[in-house]
Amino acid sequence: MRTRITAGAVLVVALALGIGAVGTVWMLDRILTDQIASQLESELESIADAFDTGGPAAAGIDQRDDEDVLIALRTGNRTVVSNDRALQLPKPAREDAPAPAEVGGERMLVVGEEVEGGTLVLARSTEAIDEAVSTATLLLAIAVPLAIALIGTIVWVVAARALAPVERIRRQVDQVDPRALDHRVPTTGTGDEIDRLAGTMNRMLGRIEHGYRARQQFVSDASHELRSPLATMRQYAEVSRAHPEAAPPGELADVVLAEGARMHDIVEGLLLLARLDEGANTAARSSIDLDDLALAEARRIRALDAATVDGRGVAPARVTGDARLLARAVRNLVDNALRHARGTVALTTLVRDGWAVVHVDDDGDGVPEHERERVFERFTRLDEARSRDAGGSGLGLAIVREIARAHGGSVHVETAPLGGARFTLALPAAPGEG
Repeated sequence: MRTRITAGAVLVVALALGIGAVGTVWMLDRILTDQIASQLESELESIADAFDTGGPAAAGIDQRDDEDVLIALRTGNRTVVSNDRALQLPKPAREDAPAPAEVGGERMLVVGEEVEGGTLVLARSTEAIDEAVSTATLLLAIAVPLAIALIGTIVWVVAARALAPVERIRRQVDQVDPRALDHRVPTTGTGDEIDRLAGTMNRMLGRIEHGYRARQQFVSDASHELRSPLATMRQYAEVSRAHPEAAPPGELADVVLAEGARMHDIVEGLLLLARLDEGANTAARSSIDLDDLALAEARRIRALDAATVDGRGVAPARVTGDARLLARAVRNLVDNALRHARGTVALTTLVRDGWAVVHVDDDGDGVPEHERERVFERFTRLDEARSRDAGGSGLGLAIVREIARAHGGSVHVETAPLGGARFTLALPAAPGEG
C-alpha cells in the first residue's frame, strides 16, 4: 500500500510539475518576445516620424550603430538605406505586428511600416530570448526531477509512519494462535481510523474465539453423549460373554438396538445442525399448514397413548417453508413436552400480527426463568439423569431454534396455562394470512 500511495503521489506531482514547467517556459518565451516586439514598435514609430519629417537623412538610418537593431529602407525588393550593408532585411510578413524571420542565419523579430519612398523595416535579434528560455529549461529539467524525488521521499516516509500502526496490527493478528485466542490488539483510545480498525479486529477475534470455544465444547459434548451408549453396549456385551446365563441374547439385542437408535438420533441431530449452520436446508420452500402439522402430532400422541392431548386450540395457520424441517421442529417441541408432562399436552396454532404461531404446552414442572435461554443450547439438559434416561439427546430444542432462524422466525419458552412450560414457535405468516 505504501508503494501504491507513493507511486500515485509521485505520478500526480510529476504531471503537475511537468505541465507547470512547460507552461513556465512558454510564458517566459511569450513575455520576452512581447517585450522585444513592444520595443521594436516604439523604435519604428520614432524613426518613421523622423523619416516623414526630414527624409532618410533626418532619420539617420545609415548612421545608427546599433548591433541589436537592424534598420533598412526598402523600395520594392531593393534595400535603399541600411545601418548594416552586410545584411539584407526581408520585407515583413505582416505590417501590423512584429513577426519572426531568418536574417543572416539568425532568428529575429521583424516589423515594418510604409513611409514615403518605400518600407521602413526594423529587426531585433531574439538571441537573448533563446538564451533565457534555454537557461530556464535547463534549470527546470534539473529542479523538477529533484522536486519529484524529494516529494516521493517525503510521501514514502509519511505513508510509512501513517501505516505503521496498521502493520503493527497485522503482525499482532498474525501471531494469534488457536491455543491462545484471548490475544487482543492494543487500542489507543483516540477514536481515529486506526483505533477503530484495532477495535474491529478485536471484535472479530472475539467472535473467532467464541466460535472456537463453542466448537470445542460442542465436540466435547458430542463425544460425551456418544460415549454413554457405547459404554452401555460394551458393558452388556462383556457381561454376556462372561456370564451368558445372566444376560439373555434377547435382552442384549434390545439394549444394542435401543442404544444404537439413541446414537443414530444424536448423529442425525448433529448432521442436521451442521447443515442448518451452512444454510443449505431451506431451499425447497412451499406453502405449509402448521395446523395440519399440529393435528398430525396430536394423532400420534393419541396413538402412543403417551399423554392426554388437547388440540382444541388448533386453528388455520399457513407459512412458507421447508415442510420436512417444520415438521421436525413441531415434533421436537411435542417430544419435549411429552418428556416433561405429568399427563397433559396442549397444542395451539394461530395467526397474530403477521406471524403464524405454534404453542406447545405441558403440565410438568416448567422451565426456571433463568434457564429459559440455556435450554436452546446444544446438549443442554436441566435434569441430566432424567433427560438421558428418557431418551433425550439434548439437541431437540437447539434444532428447533436453528430451524426457526432459517425461516426468519424465533422460538421461546414461558409459563403455560397448564402450569408447566409453553414453547412458542413463531414464523412469518404466508401472504394473505391474518
